[in-house]
Amino acid sequence: MLANMRLVLDGGALVANWRTLDQLSGSAGAGAAVKADGYGLGAREVVRRLSAAGCQDFFVAHWGEAQALTGWIDPARLAVLHGIAPAEEAAALAGLAVPVLNSAEQVSRWKAAGGGRCHVMIDTGMSRLGIDWRDDISALCAGLDVDLCLSHLASADEPSAQNEAQRQRFEQVRHQVKARRYSLANSAGIALGNGYHFDCTRPGLALYGGVPCDALAGHIRPVMRLEARILQVRQVRAGDSIGYGATFTAERDMRTATLSLGYADGFKRALSSIGAFRSGDVHLPLLGRVSMDLTCIDLTAAPELGEGDWIAADVVLPAVEAATGISQYEWLTQIGRRFDRIWVD
Repeated sequence: MLANMRLVLDGGALVANWRTLDQLSGSAGAGAAVKADGYGLGAREVVRRLSAAGCQDFFVAHWGEAQALTGWIDPARLAVLHGIAPAEEAAALAGLAVPVLNSAEQVSRWKAAGGGRCHVMIDTGMSRLGIDWRDDISALCAGLDVDLCLSHLASADEPSAQNEAQRQRFEQVRHQVKARRYSLANSAGIALGNGYHFDCTRPGLALYGGVPCDALAGHIRPVMRLEARILQVRQVRAGDSIGYGATFTAERDMRTATLSLGYADGFKRALSSIGAFRSGDVHLPLLGRVSMDLTCIDLTAAPELGEGDWIAADVVLPAVEAATGISQYEWLTQIGRRFDRIWVD
């Protein structure tokens, strides 16, 4: 594809992040959440690199995501977190991946379909997906061939008594569900310590350069660099306004650039008038509103740049979350499909 926008993706940083998280997981093995197309970066390329690095467990949300990875991964090492809705039993039985059973109804349908190996999600306090830890889960899971019994932390990215409560409940679950392996921790959960690691951890955000908690700051390398081409250079005069709503008015004559990038590409409107681009160490402020396909910046401090040149957005995930209030997860997973994705290893 020939686009005027590109994501430059650092495969070495991706692998380094996984290795760091695997090491921090102690005796547990770190898997990888690759749902939402590898958090927007491209699941196939993520899986290829992490498999080569030694990652053995991968997690997607939907069966369509599992199907898209056919041939790229051993189906026995790929888990579908949403389990089996009615009529999805056939996809699961076809061996695309292993279902994560989330309810008594899913367990019943899986048994009735003659299903084999599965995973089981236990809700230990998030009240989202999973079998309630207070139910008779021992009886419910009797007869199942459970590979991985897992739960999910609701507040791992912040100090919370809920984390310890969920850990203790999951310890109880281990005595009720016979499984080969047990898993509780996501990216932030890994940083909570050995008591949360069990046999397998499931990092997501931190693999891709996000920093979900202070304890991981300094350990995680950025993976994504967002770049756009300059479509036009303008000489704006003092008093001229820029963009929709005239929210920026030039106080002096200035050189500006219009970039091929907008909120339709996941470059959030919340960055209007506060975001920036960079040319080397030169800070180039965003001017006015981000529109659907276009963004304007002050190019005065970079006279060497002109039409057709590429320029990088100053998008560091923890920083843009702090500036806009939009989570790092949203920044990653809502990146538009119009970008060329270019991996550099």
